[in-house]
Amino acid sequence: MPHEVEVFERFRGRLEAIAYRLLGSAQDAEDAVQDTFLRWQAAERAEIRTPEAWLTKVLTNLCLNQLASARVRRESYVGQWLPEPVLDGDRMLGPAETAEQRESVSIAMLTLMERLTPAERAVYVLREAFGYPHGEIAEILDLSEANSQQLLRRARQHLATDRSRVEADAAATREIVEEFLAAALGGEIEPLVKLLTEDARGVADGGGEVPARGTPILGALAIARVLRGALKPDLAKRFIGGGRIAFYAAVVNGGPAALVALDDAGGERIVGVVSLELTPRGIATILIQANPAKLARLSRWWAGADRGEPLIENWS
Repeated sequence: MPHEVEVFERFRGRLEAIAYRLLGSAQDAEDAVQDTFLRWQAAERAEIRTPEAWLTKVLTNLCLNQLASARVRRESYVGQWLPEPVLDGDRMLGPAETAEQRESVSIAMLTLMERLTPAERAVYVLREAFGYPHGEIAEILDLSEANSQQLLRRARQHLATDRSRVEADAAATREIVEEFLAAALGGEIEPLVKLLTEDARGVADGGGEVPARGTPILGALAIARVLRGALKPDLAKRFIGGGRIAFYAAVVNGGPAALVALDDAGGERIVGVVSLELTPRGIATILIQANPAKLARLSRWWAGADRGEPLIENWS
């Protein structure tokens, strides 16, 4: 019935945001929300007193099942696995009023969440990002309040880091990314090393489709050397195809990122996202997403975004 569809659509954005944080994949999140809608259609709705609670419970349990199978899939994943990046303004990111909410959807934190068990991740997301009380979380996950509190403590311990993340607005993001690109593309190692923390970490996800290092790169000097070799126009075009390559600054998952855009016969699309995790000491993490399957949604959003002028218009 139209009214019942309207009720579901009222909560769709929130459901997508929960699923994305749980799965680290916008595509998988969309699938989970669609499966939830199918169950909503088939349910005896006269027995559902609180639609939001019912939908959240169904969605969360669908995501828990997906997380269990995702662990198996990621064991055979080619190279390093990173979350699917999402452009600022996409409702998949969900609430961003508090520092905790913004932190919970950063690429770095979504990557760290892979350390958690499915139950720990669900409790952490529902509590930290969406403010559900432990009583409601217990009902959603069919466990006790005490168990919910214990799972949250464990999740926080697993995710604990001595890094203090620095947030940047759109204007600061452009300056940060511009400085990073100037150092990374300048041909000299020292300027880039100065921007990184001594213990910086670099990870690239090519998904077996684009060449990417199979292990993390550790240390500022090692990262600078690898980027100096990898960021050469001729080498890049060999793997992503011919066409005009431009670099843009953007806010991705709440943090600064450099977007690599390819304009060829098929139009302009994003072929790489370089996310930068900032700390008071410098850039602590560089996460590069080049897997085409994980860039499709971002490319669609980018097509309609107010992208501003490119930092580098015709890279050669």
